[in-house]
Amino acid sequence: MAETKYIFVTGGVASSLGKGIISSSIGKLLQARGYNVTIQKFDPYINIDPGTLNPYEHGECYVTVDGHEADLDLGHYERFLGIQTTKANNITTGRIYKSVIDKERRGDYLGKTIQIIPHITDEIKRNVKLLGNKYKFDFVITEIGGTVGDIESLPYLESIRQLKWELGRNALCVHLTYVPYLAAAGELKTKPTQHSVKELQSVGIQPDILVLRTEHELSTSLKKKVALFCNVDESAVIESRDMPSIYEVPLRMQAQRLDSIILEKVGLPVGETPTLGPWKDFLNRRNNATEAVHIGLVGKYDLQDAYKSIREALSHAATYNDRRADIHFINSEKLTDENVAEALKGMDGIIICPGFGQRGIEGKFVAAKYARTHNLPAFGICLGMQCMAIEFARNVLGYADANSREMDEKTPHNVIDIMEEQKSITNMGGTMRLGAYECVLDQNSKTFEAYGQVHIQERHRHRYEFNNAYKAEYEKAGMRCVGINPESDLVEIVEITGLKWYIGTQFHPEYSSTVLKPHPLFMSFVKAAIEK
Repeated sequence: MAETKYIFVTGGVASSLGKGIISSSIGKLLQARGYNVTIQKFDPYINIDPGTLNPYEHGECYVTVDGHEADLDLGHYERFLGIQTTKANNITTGRIYKSVIDKERRGDYLGKTIQIIPHITDEIKRNVKLLGNKYKFDFVITEIGGTVGDIESLPYLESIRQLKWELGRNALCVHLTYVPYLAAAGELKTKPTQHSVKELQSVGIQPDILVLRTEHELSTSLKKKVALFCNVDESAVIESRDMPSIYEVPLRMQAQRLDSIILEKVGLPVGETPTLGPWKDFLNRRNNATEAVHIGLVGKYDLQDAYKSIREALSHAATYNDRRADIHFINSEKLTDENVAEALKGMDGIIICPGFGQRGIEGKFVAAKYARTHNLPAFGICLGMQCMAIEFARNVLGYADANSREMDEKTPHNVIDIMEEQKSITNMGGTMRLGAYECVLDQNSKTFEAYGQVHIQERHRHRYEFNNAYKAEYEKAGMRCVGINPESDLVEIVEITGLKWYIGTQFHPEYSSTVLKPHPLFMSFVKAAIEK
């Protein structure tokens, strides 16, 4: 294709309607037609990135291969499309303003007064078109966070207005709204959608396609009414009803010709409808899996989105093992030696979750000890792996006061410590090992069996490391360091070979599990949990 086409996805009425899932579904359908697609998320908050945000504020922090801390929607993009995103796929207002202010300080604007229009909007437009210009994608889908009408979103909407004007048929806007059902009246109400579209029109944007989120089926007459009041083609009013799984959404959108309508509107040939064979196979296996595998998530954030990628990776692995993943949150703050047996009763395996800070850490030690002594399949991720190492030092190596330097600055047995070169850095965002790093596997290990290769690359997000001074003692006592970073000699993976499945990874394998390519470690872990 000669020119990149730009699709903007905006939301109205309420947040959390699933713009990320709709964006991912559009991307999947266009990709299935042979187009080269990428998706980016523009977030209106002023943080430079979500790296310093509490998971309760914004769900999990996703990490790209190039080490950018990003919005969790990038996880959906990667899982649906099987692509790798980068720093350029997630922009915040903070980054836009910082870039403009840095240019102003350098004198790039030659003494001009810096204003929202044109300087901020030009910077937004530059970022919108950056991926298309650089990598010549056929389609760049841009999801705008927040809700139309928010004061923070206005510069983004103004930029979309300008781009739609400049790009003509090469740009279109998909607006996602909500159609509530009033039980007392027994009616679905379109007024919030009408108001939302009016709000969009008031800033100069006419949506080309409307996607209506709803819990109930929408009648033809209701869609006609919406089309009439919102100046949208009747065929371009799409229903997005609640589905049993987010992975059914692309098929639902395809059934309503969403991808065909997009191609028609940007002047491209529609051609044959893709069969989406592998995607349908995944869904069939998922829907036919009646038996459950019960996995306990031992962590401190009682929130669906806090461990989003882990939940999805478990779900992928369970599906390909022909099981349904039943995931149980187990609050590590409440876990003690006295109640652990009761709390983990009925679990086929546990994941000791990642995180930062002291809160809930003792419960993770308790869970690690229980799994180790009862041969319960256990998977420690990031801080979870560090908890496995600390618990082992305390209860096997005999260092009762062993700890991480993160939890206890003065611990005499710092089996987890901060790297020398990180000690002088004070900026919260700058002290971490972030993004993809190489790892070499010991061929005599369960981890190697899972991966089937010696050299792997996985994504990191942590500040503290396994202390190599203790490595020989660990190995001698039965906890083996089976994955090593070849450059820094840092330990990436520990496992206890004698147990059914007891593995900890410094990295986050969940970030690279996709619908059509489940992660090998999660596959192996779920298999062990089923065999239990």
